[in-house]
Amino acid sequence: MSNKTITQQIATREEWLTARLELLKDEKEHTRRADELARRRQALPWVRVEKDYRFQTEDGPARLADLFRGNSQLLIYHFMFGEDYTAGCPSCSSIADGFNGFEVHLAHHGVTLYAVSRASIEKLLAYRRRMNWTFPWASSHGSDFNLDFQVGCTIEQQHSGNMEYNFNPRDTLASLAVADQSWARDIASDCGTDWATYVRELPGMSAFVLKDGIVYHNYSAYARGLDGLWGMYQWLDRARLGRNEDEMGLWWKRHDEYTKSSSR
Repeated sequence: MSNKTITQQIATREEWLTARLELLKDEKEHTRRADELARRRQALPWVRVEKDYRFQTEDGPARLADLFRGNSQLLIYHFMFGEDYTAGCPSCSSIADGFNGFEVHLAHHGVTLYAVSRASIEKLLAYRRRMNWTFPWASSHGSDFNLDFQVGCTIEQQHSGNMEYNFNPRDTLASLAVADQSWARDIASDCGTDWATYVRELPGMSAFVLKDGIVYHNYSAYARGLDGLWGMYQWLDRARLGRNEDEMGLWWKRHDEYTKSSSR
């Protein structure tokens, strides 16, 4: 239970209904706008993937085309789990908690969902077992995949500030400057590493199409563009206190780390 004080107008049912119907107008407009944005995403041009990216999967070595698993569409979640991590990012883990439930529905729509990280396949599969997940996960260790899709950087890039994220320059030096903040230390140590190592990984998602044996990239999203994939947020946005992040900070944990005493 949150400790945030609730202060709210108390109204009659008729007053509530008037306010609710006014809000409904905006919600419907928001839905229509979201539908239009989805159409525009789907209409983006395709870019042929020229590099021969190699991955390690639970079934052995694979190319990008192999990750489609017989489907024509591939959605990849760029999961923050670096080579030196001992556990996956808690935020990415929260997002991934929803993958098992809808993965089968995507597959029946010709879409394969994969998570990809730079950690070794052994680490990824061990963590997947811990989390009781079943969705496929591939290691991009040793390839340029994460670097090319703006979800990872080298030490040299990090210290030079020469990196792009969300299609814009990213101030990596500024992100390094908060390393002494307690929250930064906590997040990094929660993944078994230090802050500088932690932030060399970034979250995102990318969409690919396979046609006539050729892989094309047609969409990627990062940062707040991932909010819609975070099932927890969609529910919290409809609860009275919302995400309540300003009050509580980074309050979420991996699902096996909650206890009755720490639940809110």
